Amino acid sequence: MARAVVTGIGVAAPNGLGTRTWWQSVLRGESGIGPITLFDASGYPARLAGEVPGFDAAAHLPGRLLPQTDRMTRLALYAAAEAFSDAGIDPRTLPEHTAGVVTASSTGGFEFGQRELQALWSQGSEYVSVYQSFAWFYAVNTGQISIRHQLRGPGGVVVSDDTGGIDAVVQARRQLRRGTRLVLTGGVDSALCPWGWTARLAEGTLSTDDRPTAAYRPFAADACGYVAGEGGALLVLEDAVAARDRGATAYGAVSGCATAFDPDPADGDGLARAAEGALRDAGITADQVDAVFADAFGTPEADRAEAAVLRELFGPYGVLVTAPKTMTGRLSAGGAALDLAAALCAVREGVVPPTVHTVAAPAHTLDLVRDKPLRTPLRHVLVLARGRGGFNAAAVVSAVGPAPRSAR
Repeated sequence: MARAVVTGIGVAAPNGLGTRTWWQSVLRGESGIGPITLFDASGYPARLAGEVPGFDAAAHLPGRLLPQTDRMTRLALYAAAEAFSDAGIDPRTLPEHTAGVVTASSTGGFEFGQRELQALWSQGSEYVSVYQSFAWFYAVNTGQISIRHQLRGPGGVVVSDDTGGIDAVVQARRQLRRGTRLVLTGGVDSALCPWGWTARLAEGTLSTDDRPTAAYRPFAADACGYVAGEGGALLVLEDAVAARDRGATAYGAVSGCATAFDPDPADGDGLARAAEGALRDAGITADQVDAVFADAFGTPEADRAEAAVLRELFGPYGVLVTAPKTMTGRLSAGGAALDLAAALCAVREGVVPPTVHTVAAPAHTLDLVRDKPLRTPLRHVLVLARGRGGFNAAAVVSAVGPAPRSAR
């Protein structure tokens, strides 16, 4: 059975464009949540979001791609190029059909779809772009990435809301076991446009607090919902033997994954089954987990359910818990992928990133790492994710060398 290691990471996040910039911001506890600038949100009850800063698509992509993509796909193409560069590999040089791509998406090209629908309504069908035939679709990131990097191996897309970043990795690991050498995987999402925002508001769980440091407070006694954001991460997942043979350095291994469906996510049963399944898949027990990257939904009911799962698995205050998404907001399919990227950086450097702007209620009995990073050896880290409609996913990220020495 192939062992899946990550050799490259590409990131587009609200608190940093590019993996290095983003990770340094995470360790400094810098938030990317602020007033929405991508459209006029003044008339909406929720007006904060996590927007990727300083992204100039024309500076990173050829001009021919701009008319056929929206912000989501442009961010994904940026992250894909960075991931391959970070891995030190050009997939076009590999034997044909040995490299593939599996991404996750929650909304597809919402922004592109809105623009073309407006053209249809206001000007007529002859003004609708021919690119609308695919640019709105959930698989558009997979398609554009595969074309640009000539990834002729297995391809696919996963649509499972906020669990998508992990679910895509599950599919990618399966392809490695079938003999594929390399798979680019993860998720990047963006639906920060009036159409996408209206859909978010319809859920009833967006925070309407206008204070960037108080709007998203998962696990707090006064948690009032979440802040939405855009971006995510793409990972170069390789067979460990193939990576070693080409002299690649791995961030870590994705040693276990599991998913579960729960029609009533408020009780936490599905999340518990996903977590337990990921531990079994990794061949470890709960007492071997050094830290947990929580889903941290941000509503009282969802937070209580997740805290109960962690308490059942690890005992009260039994494991370090972090939720760096308090610096970015929830990124739909990109959120779990970005948490995986953070977990990989964490195990490589021996540091648990902080959770900002919140204090866990005593009833949750969580050992929440707050405000500043915690230096400590990490061998295995558990990443949790939940999506609307009952999706649950978990992944175990493991160090590939000796555990980093404690700096405390």
